[in-house]
Amino acid sequence: MSSPALAAYLACPRCEQPLRHYPDRSWGCGACGINFPSLADVPCLFAEPAATLTEWRGKLQFTLEKLGKEAMELQAELQNPRLRPLTRDRLNLLNRATVDQIRRLRELLTPLAVHQAQGTLATHMALQTRLPGDQGLTTYYPNIHRDWAWGDKENEAALRLVGGALPGRDSVDGLLVLGSGAGRLAYDLHQEYAVGLTLALDFNPLLALIARRATAGEATELWEFPLAPRTLAEHAVLRELVAPEPVREGFHLVLGDALRPPLSAGSFDVIVTPWVVDILPEDFRILAVRLNNLLKPGGRWICFGSLSFAQALASQRYSLEETLAIVMDTGFAEPDVREDDIPYMCSPASRHGRLENVITIVADKTRSEPQPARHRALPDWLISGTQPVPLLPAFELQTMTTRIYAFIMGMIDGRRSIRDMAKLLADQRLMSRDEAEPAVRNFLIRMHEDSQRPPGL
Repeated sequence: MSSPALAAYLACPRCEQPLRHYPDRSWGCGACGINFPSLADVPCLFAEPAATLTEWRGKLQFTLEKLGKEAMELQAELQNPRLRPLTRDRLNLLNRATVDQIRRLRELLTPLAVHQAQGTLATHMALQTRLPGDQGLTTYYPNIHRDWAWGDKENEAALRLVGGALPGRDSVDGLLVLGSGAGRLAYDLHQEYAVGLTLALDFNPLLALIARRATAGEATELWEFPLAPRTLAEHAVLRELVAPEPVREGFHLVLGDALRPPLSAGSFDVIVTPWVVDILPEDFRILAVRLNNLLKPGGRWICFGSLSFAQALASQRYSLEETLAIVMDTGFAEPDVREDDIPYMCSPASRHGRLENVITIVADKTRSEPQPARHRALPDWLISGTQPVPLLPAFELQTMTTRIYAFIMGMIDGRRSIRDMAKLLADQRLMSRDEAEPAVRNFLIRMHEDSQRPPGL
């Protein structure tokens, strides 16, 4: 879906110079001398694309191995001759679906494995970029089915709230959906409104590849594993994922990092941030300035979703009132705000759906703000390797915790009791005898509970 028209909106995520669009439909930066690969025609515009794709391949391998382990465990359980017939039916369904899902994911993500060149670790580190550790390939897997299989009510509600905040049906030349996920909202906005160019940016290749196929009118079949199935047959449901019709011209998918966006300053009329500002690891105030810099004078920012900030610092877990004040402090007019209850993740196969209170914030740019420094995912002492590693309070706590846990694990030999292990802890002066026995018991309880939890996707 690349085109020369897209070039006006793209910039190098390393040096922020304009990107070149080559006749073979690839992209490159003349200033940095780097060419950016594509996955099934989706440009991969990460600051260090080869290294980032290597990380994603590792996450893909982890996902496939995890599913393979689940299939083996299901097969082992099916050997039990005392299983009730209905239980056997359910386990057989899950086993077949899990084995088939491995095949389907491997086939779908074949483009990811094609780029086998190893990234330059030194460059990757020097640029201080990395994938968030809590983001797996299937972290937002249910959203795929919501977007392209059964989520009409949810998708229509989002389109109504976000589309209703657009400045006018004929005045949006460039629309950016930052954190577009599986792409349904970006697709709906592009189809419903007279937008000249829509750029849907996300960092997850599974979501991007699904969006590419769905919006092109190509059906993809994947299994849904509902969290709270309504019936036995709905423990695994094969869904067809496809858009109502192929997307019209001017719609573009891009893989990139929202915190190091490969986008030209002052190029967009509207930026939509759906369900994303509160999960990014950057202070919301800095993010707001970044978005200000991407908008044209008078451009509009539409922030949609919940406001449940997950930052480590309590001072950055903002209330709605603080959020609105920050928006006005970072070059935007007083925003329009509304709250609505909409259905959320209401799969017809699951009892887990609910109503979610969402906030729509609409703010117009009134002035430009100085561009903040590029996002740095890692501190200097981790990059250079020559500076002292700081003795952070969290490191001190983790050091002691790890020492104690390692000692406990080393004592598990099939012969020692909890009391025996507590005595050894006390003998090593790691804690008192009164503290040691409940500590060992609680640690083993957690390990036992973890071993009993059903694995997720």
